[in-house]
Amino acid sequence: MAMLAVAWLLAMAAHAAEPIRISTQKMDLIMQVNGQGRLVQSYLGKRLLHDSDLGWLKEGREVYLTHGMEDYFEPAVDIEHADGNPSTLLRYVSHEVKPVQGGKETVITLADDQYPTTVRLHYVAYEAENVIKTWTEITNGEKKSVKLAKYASATLHLDREAYYLTAFSGDWADEAHMNTEPLQPGKRVIDTKLGTRANMFTPPMFILSLDQQAGETNGECIFGQLGWTGNFRFTFEVDNKGGLRVIAGINPYFSTRTMKAGETFVTPEFFFTYSQEGMAKATHHFHDWARNHQLKDGTGTRLTLLNNWEATYFSFNEDMLVGLMDDAVRLGVDMFLLDDGWFGNKYPRQSDTQGLGDWEETHSKLPGGVGRLCEEARKKGVKFGIWIEPEMVNPKSELYEKHKDWVIHLPGREEYYYRNQMVLDLCNPEVQEFVFEVVDRLMTSYPEIAFFKWDCNSPITNIYSPYLKDRQQHLYVDYVKGLYSVLDRIKAKYPRLPMMLCSGGSGRIDYKALEYFTEFWASDNTDPVERLFIQYGYSFFYPAKATCAHVTTWNKQASIKFKTDVASMGKLGFDIKLSDMTEQEIQYAHEAVANYHRLHPVIGDGDMYRLISPYEQQHAATQFVSKDRRHSVLFAFDIHPRFGDKLRYVKFRGLDPALQYRVNEINLMPGQSTWVKDRTYSGDFLMTVGLDILSAGSMKSRVVEVVAQ
Repeated sequence: MAMLAVAWLLAMAAHAAEPIRISTQKMDLIMQVNGQGRLVQSYLGKRLLHDSDLGWLKEGREVYLTHGMEDYFEPAVDIEHADGNPSTLLRYVSHEVKPVQGGKETVITLADDQYPTTVRLHYVAYEAENVIKTWTEITNGEKKSVKLAKYASATLHLDREAYYLTAFSGDWADEAHMNTEPLQPGKRVIDTKLGTRANMFTPPMFILSLDQQAGETNGECIFGQLGWTGNFRFTFEVDNKGGLRVIAGINPYFSTRTMKAGETFVTPEFFFTYSQEGMAKATHHFHDWARNHQLKDGTGTRLTLLNNWEATYFSFNEDMLVGLMDDAVRLGVDMFLLDDGWFGNKYPRQSDTQGLGDWEETHSKLPGGVGRLCEEARKKGVKFGIWIEPEMVNPKSELYEKHKDWVIHLPGREEYYYRNQMVLDLCNPEVQEFVFEVVDRLMTSYPEIAFFKWDCNSPITNIYSPYLKDRQQHLYVDYVKGLYSVLDRIKAKYPRLPMMLCSGGSGRIDYKALEYFTEFWASDNTDPVERLFIQYGYSFFYPAKATCAHVTTWNKQASIKFKTDVASMGKLGFDIKLSDMTEQEIQYAHEAVANYHRLHPVIGDGDMYRLISPYEQQHAATQFVSKDRRHSVLFAFDIHPRFGDKLRYVKFRGLDPALQYRVNEINLMPGQSTWVKDRTYSGDFLMTVGLDILSAGSMKSRVVEVVAQ
């Protein structure tokens, strides 16, 4: 220990006066070592222009707060040492900066000078996209095990006049409600304890406005998101002096970890950005960063599709599915997706009560197997995708009968079922192998499968792992690690395989999971009016190409045009029977799909602007603009306007004021008269004056294409 103390003293003497600057093009996070050798955060905000000013920053608060010492507020880390001492005190040892893809990584090493505990703080600054990724490594250097009770990924400190927290909440088919409230002295916690379907009530993301509530184009704000597909917790604590600390990481609930001698625990990654130009700019930061660095195949295209679910539910046969493929051809989509109900023989999957876990084709439904479906899809010129839920099991299944030891369940207790199913124990390597083989067997047997919809419909209930035995508090974390182990193997073997992340809707969405999935299912609720709100909420963090949106039978009062225009603001899909549609509706849908394919570079890869919020009016409008500002498409919706509703002009954003743009309405029903055709306006006029796009109609929509001349 004496040598460690000497090393710390030498390092402190050499580096105490040097600020540690983690910067992007528009954001600075600045730290320094104080006179006691403690790492403190001096600044977070707009990038400072002059290095000479850094010396004037005040000392600030400790970056990674520990339990048991002099701080009175929520700690980031809590370790009980082998001798029972529950305190940790971290002092600066060293730091290094190195280039990584897309930016620079700063690694700061801290250590306790009384115990061989080491903490390394990692920060990757994506300079062009203005996003910082941070995580923590905690190493037990003792000769015996220690207990790790809290292990945050990151702590941010702010010192402003006021703070406004925008959180997201909801339930199944009612996701992504936005609520903004001022933070008062004390704690505000956002967390989940559901294990697998962890985001069912609240997703791991937040918006923090500084000094005043930020708008789309004005005000300072921080967007934060945790990359963890399990239990998380954000703590926002305003102290007695008005300072705010934000602690982000895994929820420590029932998750104290026993760390063996020499073991290192790596926390999830926390991603954040800062904007002084309102929330739209922060959204652009996150979308650009995701497409360039985090989202699987982030710069690639996406497959439009027709899903059979609402056309057939569980009741189908081979010929019915082949017939639906003809509907996919008529629509002009890329793929036919077979949903739930295709597997199980001893317990055929006729409902959600049985068969889950038995991943072989039901012979009575599919005598030719998945192979015939792949072949028929190939003949018709569409791709074939398939639904799986490999982490789950019905008690009425062959898998459950053979391997109850693979199921998370409490000994000596009556089993509780959520949606008639239970969760397989991914802490167990044998179960990990089984889940991997669900995908691998299908891909090996039927290499023409082009897409997987990966579902996860149950939270973890009956919380006990037969595999972990006396380490039950490791269950929540080790389950997620087991899932990542499976997904790593799938991605390594099938790197180009697109997959949809689904969990009874949006029950698990985060940017760690989206390393493995090209897109996510935003909600089982496909009512287009409700989807305007749901897609609006998720748009703050996720680009359109990642957000699956389908045209379905929900809300029979809404037209096929209104439904399709809403869905075209995400990754477009259909879940309908063409036999229920008129020829005009089919023609419209076919043309809308063609427009979507043509406009994908703008919608999928352009900048998104939320022009009118559905929360504020009975209208909504969203615009997408290509990066060169020469091409744009605007979606405008009249929801349920009241009598006498004042219709304001819609002002565009993101165009070049000096350019002339040709404006046309697209996505028109056959025979529908166009509202605007081949008119030319300057970018300045469109952004300053705008166009009278809105109407007094109920559930009406217009799509406007703008092309520079």
